[in-house]
Amino acid sequence: MTRPLQNRRILLVIGGGIAAYKALDLIRRLRERGAQVRPLLTKGAQEFVTPLAAAALAGERAHTDLFDRAEEADIGHIKLARDADAIVVAPATASLMARMATGDSSDLAATVLLATTLPILIAPAMNVRMWQHPATQRNLATLRGDGVHVVGPNDGAMAEAEFGPGRLAEPTEIADAVEAMLEQARPASGFGFLAGRDQTAEAASGPLAGPLASPLAGFLAGPLAGRRVLVTSGPTHEPIDPVRYLANRSSGRQGHAIAAAAAAAGATVTLVSGPVAIPDPPGVQVVAVETARAMLAAVEAALPADLAIFAAAVGDWRPAETRGSKIKKDGTAPAPLALVENPDILATIAGRPVGRPRLVVGFAAETDRVLDNARAKIARKGCDLIVANDVSPAGGVMGGTANTVHLVRRDGTVETWPTLDKDEVGRRLIRHFADLLDA
Repeated sequence: MTRPLQNRRILLVIGGGIAAYKALDLIRRLRERGAQVRPLLTKGAQEFVTPLAAAALAGERAHTDLFDRAEEADIGHIKLARDADAIVVAPATASLMARMATGDSSDLAATVLLATTLPILIAPAMNVRMWQHPATQRNLATLRGDGVHVVGPNDGAMAEAEFGPGRLAEPTEIADAVEAMLEQARPASGFGFLAGRDQTAEAASGPLAGPLASPLAGFLAGPLAGRRVLVTSGPTHEPIDPVRYLANRSSGRQGHAIAAAAAAAGATVTLVSGPVAIPDPPGVQVVAVETARAMLAAVEAALPADLAIFAAAVGDWRPAETRGSKIKKDGTAPAPLALVENPDILATIAGRPVGRPRLVVGFAAETDRVLDNARAKIARKGCDLIVANDVSPAGGVMGGTANTVHLVRRDGTVETWPTLDKDEVGRRLIRHFADLLDA
């Protein structure tokens, strides 16, 4: 099977920030996937990494100077702007984003980016306050409107001992985003940056009008760009004693797939996950919890959000008493296990009078009368949409890799999807939710 980046030519523009050192690992990751990488370093980037190091890892000459006599004798900056399949800017500093947004051409990187018609992916990285500044957000909106794709930034600790969004996406996340851009957003005209808005309009009115128009247009424009998304996933464990607990068979695969799809769609994602044995999805802030009460606390701490998706299989009950030491068999009848009801996370968030997410989505994992139970649940919980599925043991949904879902709306109407891989279910759900938010 041909890999998406096999023999693809990537021009990697390395911006001048502390995260520039990660660009060296990104070169390696892209080459592992079969890509040919040509590095271009800004003057600031050369303060953090050397052109020699980038060239050695890429196996290509590293470009640095707009006024290189040998290169510019053949109008080298125009060749760089044309002779690739895509351009990746990582890290994209606030300064570099500003120059891109305003059409500045004061150095080689800015000139190439201004002269290109190739698809462009930027991976922003900067101080949290710089990222949140209105000027940076205006520049980001301009770039997205021009068809530029964005991955990250992630939440995390800053070099300045601050915490928040601004960390460069991990190299594997950036490589995934390059693959997605080239595979799913391949422009019919061969252009990316300059043609992004025209293609989006054509998708809505031209030959792609209809069921495919909205998902395609959403991808090109970043369907969840600037949105905050909250996802819950996995089971909860309710301790009986130090070694025993009440739980369920949820693997967390569906919730994690949804979180990954939301991050790929440009959202800032917080995933509150119960105990699972699967890896964290890329580009997502993960909050690990164990019990239903801890999950509710983490969810409330993650608000505000534009979209909240409650895919976790939260335990309805917990032991009324948790023993401090292991309960022993002593030949007598076991003590009765008294249960108390856990807080209802979905109903609590859906019913918030202040700070309720614009779109609240619940899941209904049922073993019988799936649609009837889902309709009753949406009325009882007060959410906007229920994703219902049959988790009977014969279906293999819990712990499996495929899912068959039904979208149940407040008016009782149902949309049923075919059986799909859980990753594909996650992508389709995110496209659907993005359309609802836009509407």
